[in-house]
Amino acid sequence: MQTIRVETASARYPVFAGVQLLRSLRPRLERVLDEEARATGGRAGLPRRVFVLTSPEIWALWSRRFLESFGEEPIVLFLPAGEQHKRLANVEKLARQMAAAGGDRSSLLIAFGGGIVGDVGGFLAAIFMRGIRYVQVPTTFLAQVDSSVGGKTGVNLPEGKNLVGSFHHPLAVFADMDVLATLPDRELKAGLFESVKAGMIRDRGLLRYMEANAQKIFQRDGKALEKVIAASIRMKADVVGADERENGLRMILNLGHTLGHAIESVTRYRKLLHGEAVGWGMVGALALGQKRGSISAAQFKRLMALVKLYGPLPALRLNAERLVAATARDKKHLGDVRRFVLPVGLGNACVVEDVTAEELLEAARFLLSMARAETGERKTARDGRHGA
Repeated sequence: MQTIRVETASARYPVFAGVQLLRSLRPRLERVLDEEARATGGRAGLPRRVFVLTSPEIWALWSRRFLESFGEEPIVLFLPAGEQHKRLANVEKLARQMAAAGGDRSSLLIAFGGGIVGDVGGFLAAIFMRGIRYVQVPTTFLAQVDSSVGGKTGVNLPEGKNLVGSFHHPLAVFADMDVLATLPDRELKAGLFESVKAGMIRDRGLLRYMEANAQKIFQRDGKALEKVIAASIRMKADVVGADERENGLRMILNLGHTLGHAIESVTRYRKLLHGEAVGWGMVGALALGQKRGSISAAQFKRLMALVKLYGPLPALRLNAERLVAATARDKKHLGDVRRFVLPVGLGNACVVEDVTAEELLEAARFLLSMARAETGERKTARDGRHGA
């Protein structure tokens, strides 16, 4: 097991990444709570009310192992799977269930699931009784390497993704690699695009490792996965520690997200997984980076090859103008300033504030043309196999 510390201006907490964490979750939680009590003068041990927010699918797969270390069972709350359930209406339902079960300001919430459960659980903890403690136990690769760390919580509006939320850090994050055994291949690959992003923006060593060890990673080799997960978490912890509230440096974590969120929005969150949308968004960012000269032609080719290595990405048939129009709701924008994250060389990135609508349109057209070309290549390959 590896322990990575997240240290920001307002919070300090550990991220544990390894195996067999669920089986020993209660004693590990108690140690975290005892450490907090020593630091704050509060009460040690588990509180009277412990809530678990999860999805029915995750609970069916992992509840027995989750509960192995618990004596008295926690109160389980369910959030249906799918981005369409990441809404304020469900937050209210969950809060009412907690109130009816006797939840109070001493209660603890455990977010046990993927990124949607983590985002909703963190937001619920931030606003219930004006804020209670919570813990992240992420069950997808993407949640383990990205969304569970950093304190961002929130839900969606029809107008855009994560437009209602808050910064509320967990007491700890327990990333148990064992749960990845039941993760579908598509979910694993989608999550890996967040690690590809981590290498592109701040960790050249991770970038090289992912280039050289893709087969081991796809085969879920324990050492390979642990290296990628730990490196991704360390990168994010370092960035969040330097810029907790996304006033500057932390914006680089959004490489690929401007166009990625737009893709999710125009497809109504039904066609692509988040990591897949970010993957296509990175394709657009790489094209714009080469056009502006922040990466060379050789670097563009190398980084595009890395994106393709962790694909294939799902087919897309969208209107470029509509895609660019959807970027207007990007949370990075400030007033009339359009902010965009560009790759800079290998293992670096920057935020620019002068990207024009025409440049965005060109980047969108590039990624959509590549999507059409990839779709054609796959169809040709299928036709060839059927003909043989």
